[in-house]
Amino acid sequence: MKFIHLSDLHLGKRLREVSLTEDQIYILRQILDIIDSEQPEAVLISGDIYDKSVPSGEAVTIFDDFLFELSSRALKVFIISGNHDSPERLSFGGRLMNRSGIHISPVYSGKTESYTISDEYGDVRIIMLPFIKPISVRRFFPEEELESYTDAVRAALGSADIDTDGRNVLLAHQFVTGAEKCESEEISVGGIDNVDVSLFDVFDYVALGHIHGPQNIASEKIRYCGTPLKYSFSEANHIKSVTVAELREKGNLTVRTVPLTPMRDLREIRGSFKNVSEGEKSEDYLRIILTDEEDIPGAIGRLRSLYPNIITLEYDNTRTREDRQLQDVGDIERKSPLELFDELYEYQNNRRMSDVQRKYTRNLIESIREA
Repeated sequence: MKFIHLSDLHLGKRLREVSLTEDQIYILRQILDIIDSEQPEAVLISGDIYDKSVPSGEAVTIFDDFLFELSSRALKVFIISGNHDSPERLSFGGRLMNRSGIHISPVYSGKTESYTISDEYGDVRIIMLPFIKPISVRRFFPEEELESYTDAVRAALGSADIDTDGRNVLLAHQFVTGAEKCESEEISVGGIDNVDVSLFDVFDYVALGHIHGPQNIASEKIRYCGTPLKYSFSEANHIKSVTVAELREKGNLTVRTVPLTPMRDLREIRGSFKNVSEGEKSEDYLRIILTDEEDIPGAIGRLRSLYPNIITLEYDNTRTREDRQLQDVGDIERKSPLELFDELYEYQNNRRMSDVQRKYTRNLIESIREA
């Protein structure tokens, strides 16, 4: 059973005020070419289809065209929603699409959608877990204490249709502990949304979304495929690709990648104004860092004739380095929002919050994050 694993398309994404529509259409066509070459049995798309929960009409059209192209091929498509998606909007028409082999996970309702597909080695169970939070799972398991994201995912998977003697593939969109993050992802204070990797031990392949850099977690069977395009300058050194996973008999998995080549790269140029202005003309999306000690009047306008897609221009020199302030934020980074609020409350009131107050505050924080 051969799978093409995609995630984090972020259709409708903009770099500052620059639309990436052309770039996204271009890369999706390239992905279709790879699918035609690889001839997989299924395509797995693990969330963050759109960049916003209310996507633009243009973004919806791009995805509609992509789904139409996929539906014309002899394969199955499995799609879950991510934290950027509205599961209600994404799954609209999902029951009709099932007839075309396009399977979209609905809003989480206490159970996970699953499908069975077969090859010469037997059945493969495809289990679809959209992005979930403790608050969205807790009401379906009133007898369980679900405090963390690990608790929520454990409960959701505990009710899934998993045959441990057979082959099982999971689509999920969560932060898994140990994953290497970058600036373009939504990072929570204290890592409270981390999920323990051990929850996925029973699966033969876990097609993860959420992290933008392609990487394995613990083993090659638990994998983030990464974004098809670079969406921040923290991703400038990433090699974007499509993941191809081949699952033969149980326990026999091979994973490889097929590189993607963007219409325009996203990269950084550093140097003096003189050196940068003597470079080769480029349509790439650029972060330019000038090392001149004095600001260059009209630098960005003068450089745009050579580099029309400058996203940002910065200076790195003695003055800017002296202006930087180093702050000890280590403790803050390791603490959850609830712990930080608890400390603030104690500082202002000379006493800790009561259990009732902590419960109310925790629920309020989760409600705000859910909004």
